[in-house]
This record gives sequence, structure tokens and C-alpha cells, in this order.
Amino acid sequence: MISGFGAGLLTQGKKGAFYNTLEEFHKYWSRIDIICPQINRGLTRGKFETEPLFGNVFIHPSPWSLWRQPLWILKKGCELYREQKFDVITVQEYPPFYNGIGARFLWNKIKIPYVLEIHHIPGYPKAANLKEWFYKIAMRYFVKYDAIKAKAVRVVNQHQVLGFLIKAGVPVDKIKYIPSAYIDLETFWPMPDVQKKYDFVFAGRLEKNKNIGSLIEAIKIVKKSKPDVSLLIIGSGPELNDIRLQITDYKLQNNVFLSGWLPTANDVAVAYNSAKIFINSSLNEGGPRVVLEAMACGLPVVTTSVGLMPDLIKNGDNGFLCDWGPDSMADRMAHLLNNENLQKKFSFAGLELVKQFEKKTTIKNLAENLQKLI
Repeated sequence: MISGFGAGLLTQGKKGAFYNTLEEFHKYWSRIDIICPQINRGLTRGKFETEPLFGNVFIHPSPWSLWRQPLWILKKGCELYREQKFDVITVQEYPPFYNGIGARFLWNKIKIPYVLEIHHIPGYPKAANLKEWFYKIAMRYFVKYDAIKAKAVRVVNQHQVLGFLIKAGVPVDKIKYIPSAYIDLETFWPMPDVQKKYDFVFAGRLEKNKNIGSLIEAIKIVKKSKPDVSLLIIGSGPELNDIRLQITDYKLQNNVFLSGWLPTANDVAVAYNSAKIFINSSLNEGGPRVVLEAMACGLPVVTTSVGLMPDLIKNGDNGFLCDWGPDSMADRMAHLLNNENLQKKFSFAGLELVKQFEKKTTIKNLAENLQKLI
């Protein structure tokens, strides 16, 4: 597996989404090797090359800077192939394309089939900043070349990313929809004993593309008609300080609460259950998985039209889709908050919908699709 920074976080002991995926995925392989960028130079690199997760998952963070990552992928990939003779490669691809370039270098040497995994397009459908806009344009022009030697190109939603790739020139017959929303229904479920302390909950890494500024503005709007409205934000990231400042500037200290990063999936599930409604404000996503986790906990959802959401949400039937601006968001949030019958309707529909993404079934589907390429 040629992966990104999420894999490197495993070396810091963080049991996030990637860890939870590997917990099941590793059962389908005799050995998994993960090549990823540098996280902390020399801190834990050796340990995870000799003491594997789950007995057969070895992690190889780069000792080099990011701009040399393609060369690290080539070097380490060739070493591993000489030692292990692996059968298939997955490549998590995103701008600035160092994984895809490294995979192409590696393929030129060993000719092992590889699958590009494009979980979402930065800046599409909405860009958070100039950098994302540039990445979207770069993706449009580079991805056709990127896919030439790939055996397949995996997408995780059925319309948004697929449509982008087709317009960019990726052959339709190479594109395969394989969901990545692996929901553990034994962890994420309605917990009747958990007190509903918040009206809304958001979860995700605190990045620009999560559009949290607009969400906080939406809370400010809702507060005009409901002074005690409350929002819990789960997660950490580079936007944390700006979010804190915005909360203070808008005088929302008694309305918006920050939990920080929660260490386990069960902690996240309890936090979901402490709220009435889940809100997703993202500008661009592949899933997002957190919406489905919240549905599994029985929460009705309000979400922007990103990633998998247009495939699944039928507006007013099993959830609400909203625009990216605070006015549209606030309108949907207030409407749902004031209608308990609609909350119950969305909750029931969401519980049924999320069953198709049950963790063991969807990960088995991924493993079997990869094994067909061998």
C-alpha cells in the first residue's frame, strides 16, 4: 500500500479510520506493507518495520523529505519486492501526486499491477482556497496520464469523482466504484442511555475544506431564534485557533463546544449520541464517512452536496442537502431542529441506509476486488 499521512499517524498510536480499516482488511492477506511519508523523523520508524500491527501489517515511513517521496517509494518498493514478492499495490493518490509518480517509477521496475485510489478531488465541487483551486486544475490535466499504467482507478462515490475523472479523460472501463465507508455497526449504534446535551454535532479534521467558518456563522444565525442552540465540534487540526477566535468574536462561547481529537471510535460514537442532529459543512469530500457513522447512531443529518452524499441523500426523505453558505445551512438546521417528527423520519431512514456499508461486508468487497487483479 502506498499511502498518505493517515498511515503515518499509525506510528503515533492514533487509532483512527485507517487503523479501524486495517483491523479487518489485514485478515485477507498474508502480509501488508505500507509505504508512507515522513511523520516524525526516526522516532518510531524502526519499530513498525519490525513489530507489525495485527501481526502482518508493516509500516515504512520515509526518512526523507516530502519532495523526495517518489524516490522513497521506488527504493523501498523495490526492496520489499525482492524480499516479499508482493502481488498487488494500492496507491492513495492526491495532489501533488508524489504517490502516483512513485507508483509509476515502481511499476517501470517491477511491473506489478497497481490500483490508483482517488477518494476525492481537492477543490471539487468547491475550493476552500487558491491552493485547492490549483490542485483541482492540476488533477484535471494530470490524472489521465496518472492512470495510464494503473490496472484500475478506484472511486468511492458513484457520481461526483467518477464524473470528474471521465471528463478528465480517464477511460471509463478502468474506473471501479468500491465504497470506502466501512461502518462498524457494533460501535456506532443508537445509545439510549447517553444524554442529548447538544443540538448539533460536527466531526472531522479541522481543515479549510471542512468549511467550519460557515457552520459557526450558521449557528450565529440560528441563535437569533433559539438563543440556547448548541453545537459540538469533534476533531483537531490547523484551523483550531481560527475557530476559537471566531467563536469568541461571535460571542458563541455558550453555544459552540470543542471536544478536540477523541482517542477511540467508541468515544466518537458516544459523542455522536450526545447530540440530536449531525451537520456536515464540507466543501469537498470523498464520503464523508462521519455522516454515515452518525446515521448509524440514529442521528438525522444535514449535509452539503459532497462526495457520496448526493448518491445517498434524497432531500427531505432521508436527510437534508444544503448549500455551502451559512444561510442555507442555518435554514435547514433550524427547520429540522424544530420538527421532531422529521427528525424521527430521517433517523429511521438513515439507520436502514447505512446497513449497506457494514464494515466486514464492505472491506471483504474491497479485498476481493483487489485479489481479482492478481
